[in-house]
Amino acid sequence: MEEVKQGVRGAIDMTRGSPTRLILRFSLPLLVGNIFQQLYNMVDSVVVGRFVGSSALTAVSTGFPIIYLLSSLFIGFSVGATIMIAQYIGAGDRAAVSRTVDTIYSALLLAILPLTILGVVVCAPLLTLIRVPAEAYDQARVYCMVVLAGIIGSLGYNLNAGILQGLGDSKTPLIFLAVACGINVVLDLLFVIAFHWDVFGVALATIIAQFSSWVFGIFFINRKYPFVHIRFFQMKLDRPLLGQVLRLGIPSAIQECQFSLGILIMQALINGFGNAFAAGFGAANKIDTFAFMPIQSFSTATTTYVGQNIGAGELERVRKGARRALVLGTLVCAAISAVVVPLRRPLLMLFNTEPDVVAAGEAYLTRVLSTMFILAMMFIVNAVLRGAGATTVPMASSILSLWLVRVPVAWLLASSFGPESLYWAYPIGWSVGLVISAAVYLRGRWKGKGVVTPGG
Repeated sequence: MEEVKQGVRGAIDMTRGSPTRLILRFSLPLLVGNIFQQLYNMVDSVVVGRFVGSSALTAVSTGFPIIYLLSSLFIGFSVGATIMIAQYIGAGDRAAVSRTVDTIYSALLLAILPLTILGVVVCAPLLTLIRVPAEAYDQARVYCMVVLAGIIGSLGYNLNAGILQGLGDSKTPLIFLAVACGINVVLDLLFVIAFHWDVFGVALATIIAQFSSWVFGIFFINRKYPFVHIRFFQMKLDRPLLGQVLRLGIPSAIQECQFSLGILIMQALINGFGNAFAAGFGAANKIDTFAFMPIQSFSTATTTYVGQNIGAGELERVRKGARRALVLGTLVCAAISAVVVPLRRPLLMLFNTEPDVVAAGEAYLTRVLSTMFILAMMFIVNAVLRGAGATTVPMASSILSLWLVRVPVAWLLASSFGPESLYWAYPIGWSVGLVISAAVYLRGRWKGKGVVTPGG
């Protein structure tokens, strides 16, 4: 087993050493990569917000949840792949890792055409359903259709990242994102400022950048990790392994999908208060996403850490790592909130300087960022359960906290106390989700959910 782990060049063996140090070491490249990811997403918003107008900013902001909704149908499978690969690496089964990669790439090639067609067809009805302001509708439709037509680049990148994270390699996806970020920034400025292609320009820049990053990633993986060689035209679908990927991936896909639907419902509520309020929410949401990236990185690192240690049969290391990750997440959240909340106004003005837009964004940031530590705790507990193979629990807690709590509470608060009050629904929903996930973790039934037999 040890020879197998040492043979994965550039990867981290998370079954030995300090859990805190390992999680931090794995998280830092993910954090830098997430910064690149968010930077090139933010560039889209900054460029159209400053050089096109607030309606274009609304278009890009409201288009994102629709794009994420459709891509999440497949992204969950990359989560399943990460869990399986991490557990197989922990157990020392390199052949199973190779078969898993072949299987998930075969599934991608089979699913991409119908998924692309579905996205292009349904984006306009979904924009109508969420009540996009009239002045932003046409631009939002263009943005969604272009990005969804090229969605294979985004899905391929996420699949590559999932494979590498399962191997214990969080550095290589950073290279992919750096390439994508550089391409996207240059093309955004070229297409919008020089060519005046407006929202179409930023959408086209996005898909070119994502596709380039995906293709570059394939060549890089094949060179660095030859035992997981990605073959485009040699379909190898291992049905038992596909069944395991589906068992682990479908709950994650449902979780991501319903999360996207929840965003759409919230977006419909927010859009009903006018273009300025919607634009302010969009800008603040970008900042919020940026601020939460360290927790997202800790969560991904925790999933890989737990997966490898479950595969190696190290349950005590799993529990120790969970405690350390919770402490890290809570402390980092407190530090981020202490910095971002006082600077919220100048940060929002990077996107748009209209007073109503800035005021709407401030209402979001003051309420959501100050309570973000609750979301961090929920994410990390869910990451532990997911890494152990108990993927249905994060799905269930997410669904219950969103649909039974956050969405109805948001509508109730908005109708009773005004639009700015609806954001208190976020921490209320997170608290319910945390209680559910923590109760399951403490009961300990997740310990028998692994996909491999340790030492087998």
